[in-house]
Amino acid sequence: MVSFFRRKKPESGPAARPGGRLSAEELAAAFPQAPNPAEGASGEDGAIDPAAGAVRVEPAVIVQEGVESATEAVIDIDPGTVVGPGQPIQPAAAPGKSGWRERLRNSAFARSFGGLFSGNPRLDDDLLDEVETALLTADVGVAATTALVEGLRKRMNAREFADAGALLAALRADLVAMLQPVAQPLAIDRGIKPFVLLTVGVNGVGKTTTIGKLARRYKDEGRNLMLAAGDTFRAAAVAQLQAWGERNGVAVIAQGQDADAASVAYDALQAAKARGADVLIADTAGRLHTQVGLMNELGKIKRVLQKLDPAAPHEVLMVIDGTTGQNALSQLRQFHAAVGITGLVVTKLDGTAKGGVVFALAREFGIPIRYAGIGERPEDLRVFDPRAFVDALLPEALGA
Repeated sequence: MVSFFRRKKPESGPAARPGGRLSAEELAAAFPQAPNPAEGASGEDGAIDPAAGAVRVEPAVIVQEGVESATEAVIDIDPGTVVGPGQPIQPAAAPGKSGWRERLRNSAFARSFGGLFSGNPRLDDDLLDEVETALLTADVGVAATTALVEGLRKRMNAREFADAGALLAALRADLVAMLQPVAQPLAIDRGIKPFVLLTVGVNGVGKTTTIGKLARRYKDEGRNLMLAAGDTFRAAAVAQLQAWGERNGVAVIAQGQDADAASVAYDALQAAKARGADVLIADTAGRLHTQVGLMNELGKIKRVLQKLDPAAPHEVLMVIDGTTGQNALSQLRQFHAAVGITGLVVTKLDGTAKGGVVFALAREFGIPIRYAGIGERPEDLRVFDPRAFVDALLPEALGA
């Protein structure tokens, strides 16, 4: 793992340039273990185009502007990242199945199933009972667990499984099939300007952070977007969103703390229309699903947006904390009744034993799961991939 830090900007030198980025030549000189971009690279490790001025960085520390000491880490990236002149840091490998495995294999959910199928367990009712217990403990839910286990039991009694490995393969296939209908990536209609995305959720689920990660994603896709700081209740929420906006070069429409959230949303949509923005992401204050007055406020925000665009918001995205387990079901039920949820983001899946709630949500509501949060980095907000998710949680074979 490579940690990137910053220090105060000197009057001259490479760090005095915007962002404090070093050129490829300066990186190569500072870290001689990296290939010289003038020489290029070739072979099985993959070529680096010298004309692009890119250099593959080996484990090292790069000091940039703005931070006093090396104890103030701001960005972590893996060795092998390609850094080019004037380019933002990007992961060397595109997010894929291996990234899900890295992030979720150490979750309590994955460890429980890994232990269950380690070695060569005997194919019998005891194994199915252990599978049932593991599913319930992971908050897959009684209804979904019962359907899964009874289906496997019937097939086992019909002698469809030669061994425990065949049962494992069938369990994996059933879990993927349960999630497949809700694996619908968010499609932003380029014919709608601005496409309004309203985010909602209870307190502490990571909603504002998720907005920042979405802003990074859409900015990298070349979209012109704006943010609306509609969480006017929580102290420092507006400042937090403004910091994300500044980091990603995205305009943020905000009023003071305790301002009317519907008014903020209205002003933001007016501004987004005037500036020709492609996407407007509106934040809202976290609220418990049991607080009737605050839930009604969400309906007000939606109605105010519709004064400017009858179709707005075009997506109502609910952020759910994956660690809350079955309580997420009652949260979604109430939010859906209040404002009409059209998509979900499930966060904090990398550190929970309750990630099975994803299956319960899929089975009961059928609402598309747009994204999954499997880590702290912006790129760890991934488009939900059922097969990668199940692959990360269950071993592919006995003893794997």
